[in-house]
Amino acid sequence: MARRFKILIVDDAPKNIQVVANLLGDTEYDLSYATSGHRALELIELNRFDLVLLDVMMPGMNGYDVCKKIKKDGFCGDLPVIFITAKTDEESLIEAFNAGAQDYVTKPFNSAELMARIKTHLKLKAFEDSQQVVIDNALAELKVLNQEIIETQKEVIFTMGSIGETRSKETGLHVKRVAEYSRLLARLSGLEEYEANLIAMASPMHDIGKVGIPDAILNKKGKLNAGEFEVMKKHVTIGYDMLKHSERPILRTAATIALEHHEKWDGSGYPKGLNGNEIHIYGRITALADVFDALGSDRCYKKAWVDEDIFALLKEQKGKHFDPSLIDMFFSNIEDFFSIRTQYRDSSSGT
Repeated sequence: MARRFKILIVDDAPKNIQVVANLLGDTEYDLSYATSGHRALELIELNRFDLVLLDVMMPGMNGYDVCKKIKKDGFCGDLPVIFITAKTDEESLIEAFNAGAQDYVTKPFNSAELMARIKTHLKLKAFEDSQQVVIDNALAELKVLNQEIIETQKEVIFTMGSIGETRSKETGLHVKRVAEYSRLLARLSGLEEYEANLIAMASPMHDIGKVGIPDAILNKKGKLNAGEFEVMKKHVTIGYDMLKHSERPILRTAATIALEHHEKWDGSGYPKGLNGNEIHIYGRITALADVFDALGSDRCYKKAWVDEDIFALLKEQKGKHFDPSLIDMFFSNIEDFFSIRTQYRDSSSGT
């Protein structure tokens, strides 16, 4: 079925509207009418017209002002306008096109010429609409593909982070819990949703540098000696060096986290001995998320701590190991952290 175009005829003289309406007929077009500029704008706001046939000399609001309103950004800027007017001087013609009109026909008009111009502009409008549909569909497909790329990046990052944890025989869902704890802390810290999600996606890579640490040190039962601890500390720079060359936001964030998640608020951490706000907020957030989960998990060198002991240590390390404001946020929202821990509990342990 052929498309029926919707045309708005605007003229303060009803007899002029009737002349144009009779010419167009009612078989091919859906016609609407307005005898003032204000009424025309009301109809345009409520309907999706394909063309406006517009008089210039109208009381209250002339055709030029109506056209400018139509073409205003956010209104109906793509709606074609043909002026039909008795004004034949060159200045009026120029003003019409400056107002945004697509065409200009003077009265008395030639019926065949007017119909030819109307059909031409309707064909152009139909073509532009069809192209917009193609563009919209392409953008929708691109959005889906972009989301697939992001999901693939997240999956790769999570898998790589899990490799580091598996080598050190740490709990299977440790990286997932750290990601969700980090997302929650980021939101509580006032970071935008984009950054909170970025931290959550990147934090699983915080210990990726452990792939470069010998098994004898990584999985030693009991406390490391001084020399072994110096080797273990290298995992932060190994991880950073693996990730620092990427221009991708996720991997750049992961590089920062890998390097700084063992820095401490009082400057006693490593590798640089940064203190306070010198430590990137990403590192401060992941540090707390990582320690909270690690203490509550079984490791080769220790059994999981009970919550009372974990909380006592976190409070004692406020302003020492951890950002004081993050500790306050943690305890003010402890039930949300418990909810995450329950959701991602390891099936093989009590964590």
